[in-house]
Amino acid sequence: MAPKSIFSNLLREADGSWSTAYAPFTLKSALQPIFRRLSDGRFDIDSFEGLVRPYQGSQLLSPAQLFAQVPPEDIEAMDSILRTIHILNTGALERSRARIFVNFHPGLFRTPGKMRQEVERMRLSAHEAGMSPDRIVCEIAEKNASDTGLVADFADHMRAMGFRVAIADYGAGDSDIERVKLIKPDYVKFETAWARQFMRNSAGAALLRVIVKQFVGEGIEPVFEALEDEQEIELCLDLGVALMQGYALAKPELAPTTFNERFPELLGASRAAMFDTRRDALAQAPLRAASGLEPRGIKPVRTFGKRGT
Repeated sequence: MAPKSIFSNLLREADGSWSTAYAPFTLKSALQPIFRRLSDGRFDIDSFEGLVRPYQGSQLLSPAQLFAQVPPEDIEAMDSILRTIHILNTGALERSRARIFVNFHPGLFRTPGKMRQEVERMRLSAHEAGMSPDRIVCEIAEKNASDTGLVADFADHMRAMGFRVAIADYGAGDSDIERVKLIKPDYVKFETAWARQFMRNSAGAALLRVIVKQFVGEGIEPVFEALEDEQEIELCLDLGVALMQGYALAKPELAPTTFNERFPELLGASRAAMFDTRRDALAQAPLRAASGLEPRGIKPVRTFGKRGT
């Protein structure tokens, strides 16, 4: 399947959301918020993560069931069109600054040229969505890309185009540390099971606190995901983590979502620049003041906007 054919299958639903068709499937876009804890104790939507929801008729399938039926030659184009609908559906929310995390698998691309071609498609999708490139976060999901040079080339090109880069499933092993050094990401998403294991005792929490502090000092924003209860949120706050995601905060919703009504934007676009950890070294001081990192021993009050949790 050529990329051109799948892009021609973009669908605009009656509710204004974007989806696409592939064989007998309709592929819809679900968005899950990533919240930022502000210095005044409130939580604000910083970003979304794009998740595919495949339907066969009216039956919802798992992503694994979908991809099991996609031949290898179609995976690259499938990956591309899913990024496109996530970007378009985030733009349709018309929030002034929310970013979208989209998965990117460098191992799918055989040459730097192929990778650059896909980055250009993403740039065009962002333009159509009315979003600047820095609101698109390309999340590198795989730990062991077959050609680390391609990964570095991709990350450098993304930054040159104005996009942001994240790595997923960080677990502080040797390969994970090397990934951070190689890719120089804007965000690091911690591997859920690994982080949860270390959060169970004081020694593990102390190690996590050191890692989080080191990343923040280097201009990298840690993201803790799959948070399931209030206790895990409180532990993240104690660790100095500002960006959090999980069912304890908000479940994914099919686009167009109810998030605008439930979680109105708290900060204007001008203040959003305070959280840009990549612009220059001077951003580090306002980052620490505005990112919501609480001194230890102070129990924060968690509220969303003017509402309770």
